[in-house]
Amino acid sequence: MKTKLFCIITMVILPGFFPVFGQGFQPPANGKAVIYFVSLKKKSCTFDYFHQDKYIGFFGKNNYMRYECDPGKQLFWASSETKDFVTADLKAGDTYIVTVDMVIGFWRNNPKLTAISAKHELFAKAAALIKSKKPVVTPDAKIEARNQELKVEFIPNILSIYENDWKNSRTYTHISQDMSIPADAMK
Repeated sequence: MKTKLFCIITMVILPGFFPVFGQGFQPPANGKAVIYFVSLKKKSCTFDYFHQDKYIGFFGKNNYMRYECDPGKQLFWASSETKDFVTADLKAGDTYIVTVDMVIGFWRNNPKLTAISAKHELFAKAAALIKSKKPVVTPDAKIEARNQELKVEFIPNILSIYENDWKNSRTYTHISQDMSIPADAMK
């Protein structure tokens, strides 16, 4: 009887807790930083996202992806017909937001990444989206398979072009430590 009662209570109560813990701003683990990649567009494409030389996931319209990483100097990028990059200098324990917009390309839509602070005009919309739904999570098996597929030629080729050409000839957004989102703004 106690087991049945426990199961019934668990089935009724626990599902209500998961959305609370699965959405909204979540602090990074000790010694880590968190970046939220947020797409505010109702119509958008799905882009592939990378952290330096690693594929980290994909998502599309009116959604977001939470990514936890080491602090310090980092490079993030999104890929479609063209690529867009974000350089970063992240502080341990801090949270950052990058908005993802789409720019019309020749064959397909392309990503435009913009780092924002809590003072940015889009912050309220990005925070509302993060608080209203769970992040998109790319399954580990998909991430592993894409990394195996893309590490052979694609990722090294793009990073070589970035280092030898794009880095010095184009302007990319930068996440500085002072762009972290204050704890009171995440409530």
